[in-house]
Amino acid sequence: MLSVGLLLGITATLVKFALVEGWAPLAFLSWGLGGGSLMLLALSFIVRKPPAPTRSQLPFYLISSLISIAVPQAIIFAAVPHVGASFVSLCLALPPLLTYALALFLRMERLRLLRAVGITSGLAGASLLAIAKLQGTPDNPGWIALALLGPVVIALGNIYRTKRWPPGASAVSLAPGLLGIGAAMLFTWTLIVGTPMTPGNGSAFAIWLVVGQMLLFCVSYSLFFVLQVIAGPVYLSQCGSVGAVSGAAIAIAVFGEPAGALVLIGTAAILAGVLMVSRG
Repeated sequence: MLSVGLLLGITATLVKFALVEGWAPLAFLSWGLGGGSLMLLALSFIVRKPPAPTRSQLPFYLISSLISIAVPQAIIFAAVPHVGASFVSLCLALPPLLTYALALFLRMERLRLLRAVGITSGLAGASLLAIAKLQGTPDNPGWIALALLGPVVIALGNIYRTKRWPPGASAVSLAPGLLGIGAAMLFTWTLIVGTPMTPGNGSAFAIWLVVGQMLLFCVSYSLFFVLQVIAGPVYLSQCGSVGAVSGAAIAIAVFGEPAGALVLIGTAAILAGVLMVSRG
């Protein structure tokens, strides 16, 4: 969980660098997912668990790719230029509460006081971070609302994958197809709307950035789906809280954003929430 959360925070930072190098956000995302899918495919053969999709699994692949990969990642990447990497990272702290609420409604989880307090603590911490980061940010309500829609879609994906996970299927065998279909959806959209698929300046650094994003997707999604299988949707969703903290920390360290009292208190509240959920 900690590893996936850290990688989520790094992803938001890479997007910001990619924008400077002339990448269109959705083009950068499409290449990242496509390359990550090929890396995962190679990994599945190395560990002797290659994809073996069946016709009955097609709805799972299509719906999971749409609501777990294509839509939320497109929202995250497209929103960064308008609301900043910090705010997008902070939005990742919201899925735990939404996932837990959905799991309770669907009776996939029973109400546990410690876990409920932990998720509430994480949400409160994220709110403090958001307040701190939004101070002095130009008003951009449309993109802020879109960025906040991302956690809703992520929570729906967490629940759907748990409910519809193909019996006996391993995370390693499913991950290449899920990323590949998500990449195909985004490539199709970028071609339809005429998005440039190459970086504006064509520098070597721009190419290395997208290679790094491919590797990040390969590692993060392989761990993400394994965690899905062994820990369930609520624990899995705590990756977002860790991503919010790591994203804020990277923004402070790399981009020199101020770390005031609200940031420190919010970070502590999120970490406390992760601890309570893990013990609940």
